[in-house]
Amino acid sequence: MLNTQWLQTFRTVAETGGFTRAAERLDLTQAAVSQHIRHLESELGPLLIRRTRRIELTPAGQALLQYCSELEQADRRLHGRLADADACRGEVSLITPGSIGLALYPLLLDFQQSRPGIVVRHRFAPDPEALEGVLDKQYELGLVTLKPDDPRIVAQRFIDEPLELVAPAGRCPKSWDDLLALGFIDHPDGQAMATRLLARRFPGNPGMHGMPVNGYSNQVALLLEPVARGLGFTVIPRHARQCYAHQDALDVSDCGKPVADTLWWIHRAEWPMSVRARHVIEYLQERMLAPEALVRAA
Repeated sequence: MLNTQWLQTFRTVAETGGFTRAAERLDLTQAAVSQHIRHLESELGPLLIRRTRRIELTPAGQALLQYCSELEQADRRLHGRLADADACRGEVSLITPGSIGLALYPLLLDFQQSRPGIVVRHRFAPDPEALEGVLDKQYELGLVTLKPDDPRIVAQRFIDEPLELVAPAGRCPKSWDDLLALGFIDHPDGQAMATRLLARRFPGNPGMHGMPVNGYSNQVALLLEPVARGLGFTVIPRHARQCYAHQDALDVSDCGKPVADTLWWIHRAEWPMSVRARHVIEYLQERMLAPEALVRAA
């Protein structure tokens, strides 16, 4: 097996037409370049004809240059095959908020079905747990609503997640008194989300501290059931509302300009993201921003 550094030197000499220019490009001394060529010629015979202004290749040199090109092509094919294998086999692990997770999980199953060698491991969790899960290497990917200020983490913008005021069908609130009459269905982020959105919808309101609470659930998939049954209103991210099966039992109040959180993909900064993880992000980005998704979000 020929020394790869010698081969690189020979190819650079052939490309630049001289030892001096090859040495400059490779950051080597001219003596080192000459030594590499001598090593090759001791094994393969004369490769170069030294002219005053430019070198010429012998037939053996032409054959060796072709061999170098074939090695480069083989190297690219190997990396491509390894990338394809990594993209089509193995585990995709991600941890996301429950609201967006409800929308992503069916898409992740679509992704898995189209690539039988892929296994999806997906967990719902709030921001702190998602960040900890990625930092502890329990999950390759995470989604968070606050961009981390941590040098160990790389963050990439995904999509915005607007908040919505959701009430029982036919009882869309027009005033703060309407909200008081309905009562609030709370959840772990409910008070904070409601405070942000209702400040836009009902400026100058007295705040959530005086709002009657008619129910609570920490399961985002179940949160709209009491709303649909007329037990109160809630404030949740749009993606969670869109995943509820009985949309005809709900009314979504127009609150003007959206109040939204930006969702960020996160992964560890110390090593490159796997090919399959990159494919997952690209797939979800395309599907979540597809025209039909935008229509549903309108």
